[in-house]
Amino acid sequence: MIVGTAGHIDHGKTTLIKALTGVNTDRLKEEQERGISIELGYAYTALSNGEVLGFIDVPGHERLVHTMVAGASGIDFALLVIAADDGVMPQTREHLEILQWLGVKAGAVALTKIDRVDSARVAGVTAEIQALLAGATLAGIPIFPVAANLPKDNGTAALQQHLHGVAQSMPPRRADGLFRLAIDRVFTLPGHGTVVTGTVFSGQVHSGDRLVLMPAGDIVRVRSLHVQNRPAASGSAGQRCALNLSGIDKDAIRRGDWLADARAFTPSTRIDVELQLSASAGLVLRNRSPLHVHLGTLHQLVHLTLLEENALSAGDRCRVQLLFASPVCATPGDRFIVRNAQASMTIGGGHVLDPAAPARKRRASQRRAWLDAIEQMLNGAGLGPLLQAASPDGLRLSALMQLTGLPADALPLPPDAQTIVTGASEQDKFVMLSAQWQSLKTCAVNAVTDSHVRFPDEQGVDSGRLRRMAQPTLDNALWLTVLASLIEEGTLQRSGAWLHLPQHAIALSESEQLLAQQLLPELAAAGFDPPWVRDLARIHALPEEQVRQLLRKLLRQGLVYQVERDLFYHHERMRGLAALMATLIAQRETATGPPAAGVNAASWRDATGLGRKRAIQILEFFDRIGYTRRLRDAHVLRGGGLDWF
Repeated sequence: MIVGTAGHIDHGKTTLIKALTGVNTDRLKEEQERGISIELGYAYTALSNGEVLGFIDVPGHERLVHTMVAGASGIDFALLVIAADDGVMPQTREHLEILQWLGVKAGAVALTKIDRVDSARVAGVTAEIQALLAGATLAGIPIFPVAANLPKDNGTAALQQHLHGVAQSMPPRRADGLFRLAIDRVFTLPGHGTVVTGTVFSGQVHSGDRLVLMPAGDIVRVRSLHVQNRPAASGSAGQRCALNLSGIDKDAIRRGDWLADARAFTPSTRIDVELQLSASAGLVLRNRSPLHVHLGTLHQLVHLTLLEENALSAGDRCRVQLLFASPVCATPGDRFIVRNAQASMTIGGGHVLDPAAPARKRRASQRRAWLDAIEQMLNGAGLGPLLQAASPDGLRLSALMQLTGLPADALPLPPDAQTIVTGASEQDKFVMLSAQWQSLKTCAVNAVTDSHVRFPDEQGVDSGRLRRMAQPTLDNALWLTVLASLIEEGTLQRSGAWLHLPQHAIALSESEQLLAQQLLPELAAAGFDPPWVRDLARIHALPEEQVRQLLRKLLRQGLVYQVERDLFYHHERMRGLAALMATLIAQRETATGPPAAGVNAASWRDATGLGRKRAIQILEFFDRIGYTRRLRDAHVLRGGGLDWF
């Protein structure tokens, strides 16, 4: 369990922690000289069950609220410290409000300095505290009168016993999530290098793990770690960890960064959230209003865009989009607090909905449904509403892991959900409801059927055109997987580049069949340099138009490809040219890397043994059908590979 202090300056937080643990958390020379806490302090004490109880001591000065929030993020238990001589003070109220916004539900009150006042004052302040807590999330927590500066103080001993009991009975946090640690301190140790400390929000970390510093994206390795101030082989959610890192310099890390599993985050400058203003905020927020946001250990000035109303008044709540000056990372459900533009008072808080929000169509009905689904997921409704809101495209598995904070094998997928594999990586896997998958297939079949009705003399439709007809916004790899599934089950058939229903075919007359049996072997035997229509017509003593019409029918059957008006290639030879193109580009990538990969006209001419004009005609044909695309003077592959042929 991690205990975080809270309370007004000079109310004895640091003295109390020292009495409970024996550790003076004011480690800086300036703190010791001035007698006030400036930075976060840390202390640990052993429990009878072998576990360790951790304490985070926060500064109480009003100008150091940003440091207090960084320390309070991720704590399990709040220790609200109130001096008996002063009673409830401004930072007492603000710190208590911050704890509520951060969702801290367990705690205790230490009524300090009781040796300086009489019993009547203690009773009066106790009543004042109870009134303060009434209606708050911490209402009813116990109050312990203490004199922490006195040796063997009974109140301090009672508080210590209570903290130890709560810590030993508190269930451990779920540890099967993607690892996330919010960095609150970074320093170097001689002989060890860079060390970061923070609270583990989710998941587990082990010595030797490779993690990512976010939002920068730098890869680091965990050389060793301390958990709750003890050397350990691993740490998990809810624990304080110090990680000794290799592969990165101290100056590249700052408070507010995350150490995380590479799958946990996609940095973004826009986050959609649910924001509520305090009833005592005393202001109205409108579009572009500036706010100070504290999220995890991050503190940044943002501007907001209201997603539901035109203004947000004190005591009200609504969804807003936060626009950050630089990319940040978050997970749905993460809590945050906001302070006014002058950073002089806390005015509200809320939780994250979509950590990668769009810049356009923020108020569209589909967008509102998406945020509703995330809210339902956070409230325990599971992933069904989320997948339904993602219709018709489904969700990438990588996006689903970031939205839930869980690895793929821990996702609680509904019974009617399925994973569609379009490639080797998790980025190439989609999750959708079975009904959505069937809808995608039905849409493709309906589009093919409609094409047959409109163009009965055509063999079918190619996959690119069919996608534009049926699902123009669908991911291309997912679309190709839909088609592959339909072909595998026999609902659609492929003839060359054409997709068609099994019962649809272009009939050839008896004379056309006889002529086709002569032309196709001739085109195949000609290799990469087939004869033109006029040459075929002369060889067989036939009119050019008769040969041309037959070849166009064979084209619609997928048996030939038309490169120019009167130049047709046998489908096997065209597939051979396509395979040669893929091989040449792969060789270029191996030699020079993807930025330089591509085939120009000269290298293509040499590889095929054709003339320059014919080589360019084939390159332009590949570009035209979408197999390749022009990139300056070269031609590079598009997605789909030899499936085009």
